[in-house]
Amino acid sequence: MVVQQHRSGGGARAVCALAVMGVMVAATGCAGDGTSGDGAVADERSGAAAVEVVRRSAAVLAGRGAEVGSAEVVTSMETAAGGTRVTIRGKGTYDFRARSGRLKVVLPQDAAGEDEHRPITELLAPGALYMMNRGAGVPADKWVRIDTTALADGNLVTGGVTDPMAAAELLGGARAVTYVGETDLAGVTVRHYRGTADIGRAARRAPAAFRGALAAAAKGFRTHAVPFDAYLDEQGRLRKVRHRFSFANEGQVREVVSTTLLYGFGVPVSVPLPDARDIYTGEIEQGRRE
Repeated sequence: MVVQQHRSGGGARAVCALAVMGVMVAATGCAGDGTSGDGAVADERSGAAAVEVVRRSAAVLAGRGAEVGSAEVVTSMETAAGGTRVTIRGKGTYDFRARSGRLKVVLPQDAAGEDEHRPITELLAPGALYMMNRGAGVPADKWVRIDTTALADGNLVTGGVTDPMAAAELLGGARAVTYVGETDLAGVTVRHYRGTADIGRAARRAPAAFRGALAAAAKGFRTHAVPFDAYLDEQGRLRKVRHRFSFANEGQVREVVSTTLLYGFGVPVSVPLPDARDIYTGEIEQGRRE
């Protein structure tokens, strides 16, 4: 559990964010050998072309076509600590034009120190993360609001879910990209790219709505280089991305593997944000583990 200190108005409020700290690596998916003879595929094997294709993926998701702009989302975030592997899973929908989404995040049975924990509802919005069923003394009918630009990781790992648009915008800092080949993903032929993304470069290239959070992450992580595996379909839409984040915590190097899967493009998405009266403004209990 990481405790983030925020100031709102004239007083300080302690906000405990769901922390995802640990060391674990997830294996990347298999890919074909990409030996098709197609000229476009051959071009994408070149470094410059592959980098450009990956960097464009966020813009494609936020495009104007009927088949883009929104999607259903499945996420997983894997860590390991003390020999125990923990996976936090999420599922919901996301609007890439409004840059907002709604997900249910499920903790493992023993991750909260309890037999069961109610799923946490998370609302993702530009510069903010809202959480319900947060626990730690927060009333069940109240939301916790976290300013993502004030988080050391820019909410790339804090909420147990990497904001899908932030995951795509992070690819805007792609460099040294290799085209691996074609593979099948849930019945869809996708092209697999592997490389590293520079958080600082991604922040500079990102739209204003995500620039603050990514800039905060560029300062908070141990290294700016984030290894990734990205899978794009024939229309250039990001179907799956896996990032490996590395940062220092209490003198130890920690790694988190975050995977985002996108499908059902064009799905209707509605994310009404909580009224101010429904947001918890008290101090969250810091002695409890979620």
